[in-house]
Amino acid sequence: MNNAKHLFSDAERRGLYRAIHERRDVRSQFLPDRIPPEVLSRLLEAAHHAPSVGFMQPWDFIVIESRDVRETVLAMFEQENQKAAERFEGERKEHYRSLKLQGIMESPLNLCITCDRSRGGPHVLGRNSIVETDLFSTCLAVQNLWLAARAEGIGVGWVSILDQEQLSTALNLPEHVYPLAYLCLGYVSEFLDQPELEAQGWRSRLPLSDLVHGDKWGQPFSSGL
Repeated sequence: MNNAKHLFSDAERRGLYRAIHERRDVRSQFLPDRIPPEVLSRLLEAAHHAPSVGFMQPWDFIVIESRDVRETVLAMFEQENQKAAERFEGERKEHYRSLKLQGIMESPLNLCITCDRSRGGPHVLGRNSIVETDLFSTCLAVQNLWLAARAEGIGVGWVSILDQEQLSTALNLPEHVYPLAYLCLGYVSEFLDQPELEAQGWRSRLPLSDLVHGDKWGQPFSSGL
């Protein structure tokens, strides 16, 4: 095999796929143990090595340990979560209210990954047609960090129920910097066998075979899965 030299070992491949399949959005299982600086450094290095369109590297990382800042963010979450609950009715509304959707105070560390929408200047290679590629690139940094965290035994939870303008103000972000992902990080008591929303009956994983098309939308993939 000509490309054999590029393959990972069996153990390395198993580790990679394990991290992908066992990654969880953690809300309830955080331990108070501090993340050592050298481990946090490895996680941030992994995030910083994400691919980015035009190599613009639009991300910055705000490491949040302050209780005051986290209490401010928690108050924002509670306000927005109340609004979100009103979108549902009946049993679905009660189910929503029963879900724990953040670990802002329980996790030993919060991290905001931002996107500097001006980075690289007005003309970034590869960004002419799709301006949002800076946001997409920053999402890849989030995923890199998340998978590296799983390999380190660290849980990550993405708090998406936040008003982005209020969050920008609380974190003193410049106007051109967008707070893309507010994350909770920490060691955990366990990683659940299933994603928490699946385990609690909110949604189930869709079958991959229903999501793969061949050549055009709605046509079968001839090789099958």
